[in-house]
Amino acid sequence: MQSRQIILASASPRRKELLEVMGLAFRIIPSRREEVIRGTSPGEIVENLSFQKAEDVISQTDEDVIVIGCDTIVVCGSRIMGKPHTEAEAYEMINGLQGRTHEVYTGVTIMSREKDNKIAHETFYKKALVTVHSMEEAEIWEYVKTGESMDKAGAYGIQGKFGVFVDEIQGEYQTILGLPIAGLYQALKKYC
Repeated sequence: MQSRQIILASASPRRKELLEVMGLAFRIIPSRREEVIRGTSPGEIVENLSFQKAEDVISQTDEDVIVIGCDTIVVCGSRIMGKPHTEAEAYEMINGLQGRTHEVYTGVTIMSREKDNKIAHETFYKKALVTVHSMEEAEIWEYVKTGESMDKAGAYGIQGKFGVFVDEIQGEYQTILGLPIAGLYQALKKYC
């Protein structure tokens, strides 16, 4: 499928692994742009943030490339959860998720520099539902102390130690990891 250079605008190890699973050759140039949240719905927010990241990275090159920008948020009730800044904030987030079902949204933007130097793009999002078992205070703190929560939206990594607390998933698992590869594959076919 691949005939053009692909750049992943993210330093996420999970996104890197997922692109490798897809068999794509790519390089990584993380976006350095400060994120500006725009939009009213979670889907609009992640689409806009993924667009900002892709736009930042494609503006740094004049090569014939495809840039993939991504963003993930966790929504519980009406609260949008990004990455925690402290262990106390991570505890608070996980405490809010335990015993409930929450939503995970991942936005993806594919941005391509075409031969006429114009920029084409496609942006979409996917949503998954995650149900977390009830957790005791000690279990939450024990998980937070592993350090896994500090670089993840919603303060947990489903692929790590937190997986023992996940009761049910509805939707694509890779959406929760931060890159819905089925949707990405279909969209990339238009650009590669």
